[in-house]
Amino acid sequence: MEAWLALAAGGLTAGAVYLLLARSLVHFVFGIVLLSNAANLVLFAAGRTTWGLPALIPDGMSEPDGPIANALPQALILTAIVIGFGLLCFVLVLVDRVRRRWETADIDQIHEKALSGKDLEP
Repeated sequence: MEAWLALAAGGLTAGAVYLLLARSLVHFVFGIVLLSNAANLVLFAAGRTTWGLPALIPDGMSEPDGPIANALPQALILTAIVIGFGLLCFVLVLVDRVRRRWETADIDQIHEKALSGKDLEP
């Protein structure tokens, strides 16, 4: 199971890098989303994906009997989801501001306009 998760995370990371290197800000945003999901999948695969008992110790025992589930990867994934959503909102606002100012979402056109000195706000 972990091998399939590792392959899926690698595929998501490869797709994210491809989109991050594209010349469009919209592709860049989708690349960030894919990279965030790939990181969550890596955290999930780092934890054990087999079944286990809840991490509770019964009364009168000093250790749990049998394999237990680790709740830390799931807590880290929930935190990463919240951080990824905040990052996505921030990047969407930045892309919207750039598109409004330069009237395009193409990185090459923005670069040309910025170097020409035209369309600069006072």
